[in-house]
Amino acid sequence: MASNAFAGLLNSSADRHSLFDDAQGIVAGSMLAVLGVTLLSGAGLLAGGTAGLAFLAHYATGISFGLCFFAVNLPFYYLAFRRLGPAFTIKTFVAIALTSVLSEFAPGFIGVAHVHPVAGALFGGLVIAAGMLALFRHRASLGGIGILALYIQDRFGWRAGLVQLGFDGIVLALSFFVASPFIIACSVLGAVVLNLTLAINHRKDRYIAM
Repeated sequence: MASNAFAGLLNSSADRHSLFDDAQGIVAGSMLAVLGVTLLSGAGLLAGGTAGLAFLAHYATGISFGLCFFAVNLPFYYLAFRRLGPAFTIKTFVAIALTSVLSEFAPGFIGVAHVHPVAGALFGGLVIAAGMLALFRHRASLGGIGILALYIQDRFGWRAGLVQLGFDGIVLALSFFVASPFIIACSVLGAVVLNLTLAINHRKDRYIAM
């Protein structure tokens, strides 16, 4: 009986992930997101979405990025629960909490002495996008604008990456209060890389597993 229950946690199909599939996807996606954030932070860059808002709060107040990131996402859980269901909300909460905790410890384990802003934008944006793709494919996200973008894609068919790019532009416009034009330009480059990667690679008709 116990072995059958354990096997059920591991078994997946073409249209449904197992619990183990979801767990490894959420952990891997969160780890990739933290690595990307570490690269952006090492280059002094910002990001879009709720991560960008968390960066702005972090740079402006000195409060840790992880705590800011967790707090900024709190209002979006209601939308996630009402529009995308309890399973999505729970998995997203786990991903956000894991990302917040890991980002607190990452600087002590990953020493980034110097990252050129252009390299930080290219590599950081790409790595965060890879993490978000892993989360999206397991019906989770990094919260905030990602939740809203997924809802709009499911409801209206608009590409999640392009929707998020529009919101990211607004967030980055606010960055002029805390960063130089060059840093903002590189941050915009990172946002473009991130969101174009999402727009090209995340399509509901290409990946159907739940």
